[in-house]
Amino acid sequence: MNNAQIAQTVAQQFESFIVPTLVDYIRIPNKSPHFDPDWQANGYMNESAELLLQSVDRFNIQDISCGISELPGRTPLVWAVIEPYLDGAGNVLIYGHHDKQPEFTGWRDDLGPWTPVIENQRLYGRGGGDDGYALFGALSAISALQQANEPHPRCFLLIEGCEESGSYDLPFYMDELADKIGVPDVVVTLDAEAGNYDQLWLTTSLRGMLMGTLQADILKEGVHSGAAGGIVPSSFRILRSLLDRIEDSQSGKLHESLYTEVPEWVHRQSSTVAETLGPTVIDRYPWVNKPAFQDNELASLLTANVWEPSMATVGLGGAPEPENAGNTLRPSTQAKLVFRLPPDADANACGAAIKRELERDPPNNASTSFEVDSAESGWHMSLPSTWIEESLDSASNAFFGKPMRYMGTGGTIPFMNMLGKRFTDCEYVVTGVLGPHSNAHGPNEFLHLPTTEKVTCCVAHVLASRARLDR
Repeated sequence: MNNAQIAQTVAQQFESFIVPTLVDYIRIPNKSPHFDPDWQANGYMNESAELLLQSVDRFNIQDISCGISELPGRTPLVWAVIEPYLDGAGNVLIYGHHDKQPEFTGWRDDLGPWTPVIENQRLYGRGGGDDGYALFGALSAISALQQANEPHPRCFLLIEGCEESGSYDLPFYMDELADKIGVPDVVVTLDAEAGNYDQLWLTTSLRGMLMGTLQADILKEGVHSGAAGGIVPSSFRILRSLLDRIEDSQSGKLHESLYTEVPEWVHRQSSTVAETLGPTVIDRYPWVNKPAFQDNELASLLTANVWEPSMATVGLGGAPEPENAGNTLRPSTQAKLVFRLPPDADANACGAAIKRELERDPPNNASTSFEVDSAESGWHMSLPSTWIEESLDSASNAFFGKPMRYMGTGGTIPFMNMLGKRFTDCEYVVTGVLGPHSNAHGPNEFLHLPTTEKVTCCVAHVLASRARLDR
């Protein structure tokens, strides 16, 4: 394959119209339905889908059809079908999404979620790397192959609008578009992390997620803390004692029901990633005061991040802000808990076990409850075939100058479990551009433009390899 021509075409397209269109895309506050219940009335999701659809013609791709599917009450999905070029073999499904996370706080004074800024080859703003670039990267890869007179397989591009809310609309569209999708033999998803910006990264696993609200009620209304103190227990103390049942506050070890056995290949993968990334495994986080870690701990920390459970208290309720707090014993305390689960754990079974543990034998005869908001099982890939490994590694060496690396991911992407169950007999290429400090979902999120171009070229390489596979 003419790698130089592929890279040149991709670079020209990014400079001339992809980046300007991504700038327009970032300006649209098309928050996912979970964060914008009035998304239909606000119209931003449709504006985003239309922007993506209107950009398709810019790529001058042969034998392409595209459109927007919008089932009643469901977020719009952008799709495109590209017929095989030069008799390329195979049927590839390429996935992305165009909905976004909410604003969050803490943005730099000159930045903002809907204010695109290009600085030091980074495009700042919400949604560029998660996951607005996906459609453009896929189309640019296909266009570059056609311009270089290289074959590619049949491709179906699917860009959903509900990923940040758990992809609950996706199964309905998969049924609606089943004839267009066909039976893929390769699924490429462009919505994953990267360990660094120096090479291509293939995601091998994603943790599951359990989300729920723990509540402890002791009074019907607040009372004077002096009048009640010593007689009425604090609802916060009750809640703390419940948390002690499922998390050791010293070690962080969680309830035994959340653990599964870690496969040996995960330990080997973590060792390789630790050798590749070194101290950046730790340095990528915005510590206030960085803890002291030893180099020989990095692999075990990575394993804990990708295959062991963790818990975060992401929200607290029932208390005023400190500056508004009186000397009142509060009647109730709530905590929003998010558990990350091993990739092979049954999320529903984990949820049932945690609910039983938190609701049994309430302390001080308090009223306690744990309501599960969502339970999503994780995903892990089978070992890739030889051609996938060779193609990805060759692509990484050609466009990054370094070999490809495998890594698990500590986050959760529900659609991977959905796709994995639906398409059981195909290869999965899960990759992305979200490297260190890119901060998807948080403040100062950015898309690293040079990496995005290189990942696009790597996608082209994989498509060309698949097109030639059965010849």
